[in-house]
Amino acid sequence: MNHPAKVDQDDIVRARNVLLASGRRTPGEEVDAYRVLAQVSPASYLPLLARALQRLSYDAGRGRPRPDSLALCEEAVAAARSIDTAEPARADVLYGALDSCQRELYAVGRRAEGLAMRAEMLALGRAQAQLSGAPVARGLNGWAAGLSEEGRYAEAADAMGELIAAILPGGPDSGSLAWSLLEWIAALRDAGRSDEALAAFETLVSMEAAEAANDRGSMACHLYTLIGYAHMLDTHGRGERAALVRQEALALLTELADTGERKSWSGYQASFWAVLLSFSGAEGDRPASDGPRPPSGAAPMQWSPDAKRRYFDSRHALREEVDGLASRATEDPDRHLAELVRLHRILTVRSAVYWEHRTHLFAQQVRSLFDDGVGLATRLSQHDPADGTRTLARILIDRSTFHTAAREFRPALNDFRLALSYLGEVN
Repeated sequence: MNHPAKVDQDDIVRARNVLLASGRRTPGEEVDAYRVLAQVSPASYLPLLARALQRLSYDAGRGRPRPDSLALCEEAVAAARSIDTAEPARADVLYGALDSCQRELYAVGRRAEGLAMRAEMLALGRAQAQLSGAPVARGLNGWAAGLSEEGRYAEAADAMGELIAAILPGGPDSGSLAWSLLEWIAALRDAGRSDEALAAFETLVSMEAAEAANDRGSMACHLYTLIGYAHMLDTHGRGERAALVRQEALALLTELADTGERKSWSGYQASFWAVLLSFSGAEGDRPASDGPRPPSGAAPMQWSPDAKRRYFDSRHALREEVDGLASRATEDPDRHLAELVRLHRILTVRSAVYWEHRTHLFAQQVRSLFDDGVGLATRLSQHDPADGTRTLARILIDRSTFHTAAREFRPALNDFRLALSYLGEVN
């Protein structure tokens, strides 16, 4: 591209006329013009070509990628790589082209190539950070998420640990620290590093407590972290500490029920809830081994397209499985009721994450699932008090957090108190 044999002069004139014309040009016309001119003046036009190809790859009119999106993105990467390495803008242009291309590669299932591009993005980010003295290398989040989807949890935990070490001294002012801590906690847990995961969770809880106390953060988000932390403590045999944390959550939820949030927030709390809900449900929710698993501590926008599609599309098969199991659980609860409760919870969690990701009116889409889950768990607790009662408490806590996300604080408190009574933690 940098050393063409010959470029037709008429093509050059037409290309320049397209770019100089006062009327509005289409993205396709712009790309065609830059393709010609990049052969004549690569230093000036290769960056413009790469960016124009990225814009063309997404059909803004229909709000989705074009059928030839991947080919356009690959051409954008080739154009960006052809930019002279001495050109200061090269790294930014190439990073953006790689980012667009890796998404398209993941969308068509070419995961190894997509992950390789994320590795290249991180290498660019590290080089830029070294030159600029920036504390954080771009690309760490995407690299960690890609590693986690491939089951490379220890590497994902290390990548997120590097990110946390860089941003933790700056505190929560950037707004991303809490989300990054969640991703790190999940990667540590999935890597089997439970002590580190618990320590990181305690850091998150303390940070959210301080933010809420100083009216810099939502009380609801503090509540969700307390509940998630208590669940992880229980899971790792620290029941006494978990009970104390739930008492903190009870006091906070009581205040929310009495007074509501101390100030108005933008609505990010529901997304934070959805991530923590999927995080708490991930331990008993392992997709089949022949496909990717979304990183359990990350928001859906961090998931690769094929992992997201697989996770959300599974709701339909789960619904059929739950419906088919319902009659068998009635006939033979010893064999089928506990499994029905488990599968119904997976369906509820995936549906809640799906709808919260798509609409602020998510509550009306999933309310019946949370109610049905409590009904099934109640049946289980009556049939098998020993195990079923703790299951009922957990599902009541799920519904309590749902009510909180829907800003229904009094029903949330009622569910939470009832759950603690089943756990023997309130009178």
